Amino acid sequence: MNPHMASEKSAVKRTITLLTDFGDFYPGVMKGVILKIHPDASIIDINHSVKPQNILQGAFLLASYSSFFDNSVHVAVVDPGVGTDRDIIIAEGKNSFENSFFIVPDNGILSGVMDNIGRMFRVDMHKTSKYTGRLSSTFHGRDVFAPAAALTALGRMHEIAEDFGKEPVKIDLFNPRISGGFVECNVAHIDSFGNIITDLKREVVEKLKPEKISIRGVEFPFVETYSDVEVGEPLALIGSFDTLEFSLRNENASEKLGVDIGKITFEFL
Repeated sequence: MNPHMASEKSAVKRTITLLTDFGDFYPGVMKGVILKIHPDASIIDINHSVKPQNILQGAFLLASYSSFFDNSVHVAVVDPGVGTDRDIIIAEGKNSFENSFFIVPDNGILSGVMDNIGRMFRVDMHKTSKYTGRLSSTFHGRDVFAPAAALTALGRMHEIAEDFGKEPVKIDLFNPRISGGFVECNVAHIDSFGNIITDLKREVVEKLKPEKISIRGVEFPFVETYSDVEVGEPLALIGSFDTLEFSLRNENASEKLGVDIGKITFEFL
């Protein structure tokens, strides 16, 4: 038996999820390609508004949502290296991700789920592109990722993939640096409310037990809910991502403080 075929567990019906920085138009084209190959596919749009080329945000969101799905093919395309010789990976899930797969560029976007990754395979782009009749240097979402997603969901990954055979690229995610009362970590996401969402996990915060946290001279009391402060006042809490967030109640904290995605340092008081 082909070992690739054995690993695919082809009898499992899988949902396909899409996470990209594509905005409008392009995701619809990807779904058209998927449905042409796999007409019964169930496709869920997670987010197509990742900040353009921001691998850190893509990796954080992929790690944050994928655990809520079973039997899925997670396609995450934040790919500033499109058209280069970077690889495209199909990664087989393990542990709680058994029967699921991740299809990603090898640029670090897989970093947040690596503890739940088993075998990895390299996509042959010339084999996937035959389904669209072209291999664009700018739209691998259509010509590579979409066919790979459909075929993987159908249990036919072996037709377009081979063993990867090397370590994937990793980025610095969920890896805080703590010295005294100072913490350096990532602002990994800014949501539509302007909340500043970090990759500092709950268990780290609970060990440090802050009463207040200072960023750029502004003190954020550490609270349980938004209602613990008055409208317009700062607050810090553990949000729905199970990581530390900074907010201004009913206002946009990111804009007011001039904080964007990337490294941040703050002090626990």
